[in-house]
Order: sequence, then structure tokens, then C-alpha cells
Amino acid sequence: MQALRFVDGALRLEDVPAPRPAAGEVGLRLRTGGVCNTDLELVRGYMGFNGTLGHELVATVDALGPGVDASWEGARVCVDINFACGRCPTCEAGDPHHCPHRGVLGIAGRDGAFAERLVAPAANLYRVPDDVSDEAAVFTEPLAAAFEILAQVDVDAATRVLVLGDGKLGLLCAFALATTGCDLTLSGRHARKLALAEAGGARVTQALGDTRGCDVVVEATGREAGLAEAQERVRPRGTIVLKSTFAGTPRVDTNRLVIDEVQLVGSRCGPFDRALRALATGEVDPTPLIDARYPLAEGPRAMEHAATRGTLKVLLTP
Repeated sequence: MQALRFVDGALRLEDVPAPRPAAGEVGLRLRTGGVCNTDLELVRGYMGFNGTLGHELVATVDALGPGVDASWEGARVCVDINFACGRCPTCEAGDPHHCPHRGVLGIAGRDGAFAERLVAPAANLYRVPDDVSDEAAVFTEPLAAAFEILAQVDVDAATRVLVLGDGKLGLLCAFALATTGCDLTLSGRHARKLALAEAGGARVTQALGDTRGCDVVVEATGREAGLAEAQERVRPRGTIVLKSTFAGTPRVDTNRLVIDEVQLVGSRCGPFDRALRALATGEVDPTPLIDARYPLAEGPRAMEHAATRGTLKVLLTP
């Protein structure tokens, strides 16, 4: 089968053996995959990853490993990307996303979704509602990450929230936050992207001068300077939510965090059920973010397009 792989510093399409599901796993046939900024950072050296890329996906279950319920056969699914051990104290405490032994699909220790076939634990599957298209459902993982903010930070109609960054994740964060009716602003640089945020329920700005004193600042710039920008905008005793991951190590003014008693919240993966509900009800429509579609056979070209400045979501299909 074909797979888009990053191995020893080289990105290329390769023919590799199709994986077979082990006990508790299912075999999946890819329907649609989405290129994420994390994929782009992996090929820049983030996490030291080697293997098949991709963690945003919609797939069809077409093989069952031993012990998997037959009801999964033929299901259209998306996949929680954290493959936990299920046995350690962290897992037993109900926190598999932080299992110290986990593999992360297409990011750490597990081959990813940019292949004709892949395998995943049945425990990580979520059924896609019939009325949610593949092109909407492929956003489930990043939209779940956006909704994670609301699981970590209290946000209501009176909360003044600023999202820094008008890339894919920043826009999805704005869409998720807008469901609360909060006082929401998104700051970015691109008129087309700002228009998408405005259509999704946010005020938008290219000038940060009037955005000081915010209760919550979501940093989704994907840049090392993003945290410093967030510190300039949050009020004393406010909250900064960090979403950016990248190949680099930013400098942090910890003195200012202490003096202003600012809460710093790291925010990563989130609730798939909440994201799928938002897609099914039309509460969030991420499909305007799609900029291009490529066959898997043109995976390197798709990655190059996705890395082009100003590009939003690029999709891959077998």
C-alpha cells in the first residue's frame, strides 16, 4: 500500500506492507485525511518523528482484530489519537490522554493516517453521524482540541476572550469559544481568514492596541513570539491558554507571570463527542477552511501546499 512517510529527514511516498490489526484493534481504510500544522512541524524536526504522518482522519472499519465487537464492521469513524496502555495508574485514574506509555497516531511511536490503510485500538473509535460529511468529520480531532479549552477554563457570556492567530487551529478555537456567547475577539493578519472568524461569531482585528486586559488569551499563533504577545494582552490574574506546538523553545518571562499572578494553561487534545455533536447540529461548520484536496499519491505536493503562507486546510484522499 502507499503511505506518506517522513524517515531520516526525508518526506516521500513509499510502498509499505498493509498493517494487520492485533487483539483489540481494528483495520481502517482511509477516506479522508487532513494536514495539520503539527505535521508540518514534524518534518521540521519536532518530536524527532520517523514514520507515516497524519492524525486527522475519517476512515471505514474493514477488519476486526481478536476480541473486537462485530458491530464496528463497516462503521465510518474518526480516531482519538492517544493510544494509551490502559493499565498504568494514569489510565486507571481515567486520564488516558496523559498515559506515560502512550503512542500518538502519526506523532509519537505510531504510524499515522496518511496511508491507504492503518490500525487503531477499537477503544479509540468514534462513530461519525450519518449527516456529517467526510469533509466536516475530518476536522473532529482539531475541533475537539479547540473544545478542550472549555473543559479547562470557565468561559461565559461575560468573559473577555482574545484568540491570537488566524491559522487553522486559531479559527477552530474561535468557533468553539463562540458557542459560549463570550465577548470574543480574534487577532490575525489575513483578511480572508478574519472574514471566516467573523462569520463564525468573533470580532476580528489586525491591530492589537485595543486588546489589553483580557480575561482569557488563547495563544494559537504557531510562533515562538506568541506567548510574549499573550502576556501583553492578558489582565492580572487572567489566564493564558497555550495551543501552539512547534520545533523550537521559546523564552518565557516568568517574572511577569508571577507578578501579575497569571494562570498558564497548556491545552492539547480534547473531547471528540463534543466536537462531533457540534458538527452534527451545525453549531460549527469548519468546511469553509478547506483550501485544497489532493490524492494520497500527491502527498509531498500536498504538504508543500499546506506549508505555503496563508493556506488553511489541505485534505488527502486515497
